[in-house]
Amino acid sequence: MSSEALVQIEPQAGRLPAWARKSATHFESMNTLKRGLRELNLHTVCESARCPNIHECFHRGAATFMILGNLCTRGCPFCSVPKGNPRKVNMALDPAEPRNVARMAQAMRVKYCVITSVNRDDLADGGSRHFAETVREVRNALPEARVEVLTPDFCGDVEAVARVLDAGPDVFNHNMETVPRLYRKVRPQANYRQSLDLLEFARKHRPEVLTKSGFMVGLGETEEEIFQLLRDLVAVGTDVATIGQYLQPTRRNLPVSRYVTPPEFDAYRDFGLSLGFKKVFSGPLVRSSYMADLVSEEARHCA
Repeated sequence: MSSEALVQIEPQAGRLPAWARKSATHFESMNTLKRGLRELNLHTVCESARCPNIHECFHRGAATFMILGNLCTRGCPFCSVPKGNPRKVNMALDPAEPRNVARMAQAMRVKYCVITSVNRDDLADGGSRHFAETVREVRNALPEARVEVLTPDFCGDVEAVARVLDAGPDVFNHNMETVPRLYRKVRPQANYRQSLDLLEFARKHRPEVLTKSGFMVGLGETEEEIFQLLRDLVAVGTDVATIGQYLQPTRRNLPVSRYVTPPEFDAYRDFGLSLGFKKVFSGPLVRSSYMADLVSEEARHCA
């Protein structure tokens, strides 16, 4: 499939192709979970990033806990997570947050817990000690549960990465988000090579931990750029890739360049598997933590 043959569907305000839509359901279970989160002053990336799968996941009792507060020190224009300047806003870490995440996970009786965070470039360790403490608290509260971490890049500090890995997660996830040509536009405060190096360090530091990365399509990338990103991820030993359609969360965020069709997502999956990934989860509504428990289990069966 050449890039010239890709189906172009112009984005229209309020209009999505059928394959990129999801109905809102399960309001009662969603509201119940939200109340529990608010009582413990907890946040989820599901809410902050306006994930289209939130109703389904909350109904399943699944949520991706977002720690280090709810204000990110970076300004990635694709993301709807609130941004804040630590010099102007009180962004002190909540010392109770790690324990509260564990309490909520225990109340939800989760068997698979995903922990992510905002970027905290204002902190000397990028928040890695707080991240590691949260993993340990969840481990203590739910010793039988699997734990996946989805980390920021910690400004390339491998000691911070090691600190999180040494806390004992089962899966280490760090998202590439997009192809290198679009980094300045999509992820201006990050570095493509640095993120690859972080994933490679994780693979070497804790080879028993499953490594994972995800990215969006529909931002202006070509098919060959997607294929090269998949090659780069395999080259640093990444086990799992997730690929999903970028959807503009608010009018302030980057517009959608095009809507990628389901057959194209299948082609990305097949190419990735041909490279040697243990699992490629590719589809319009796929998100990095969506169905993370099932994705992880299928990848382990391929080990």
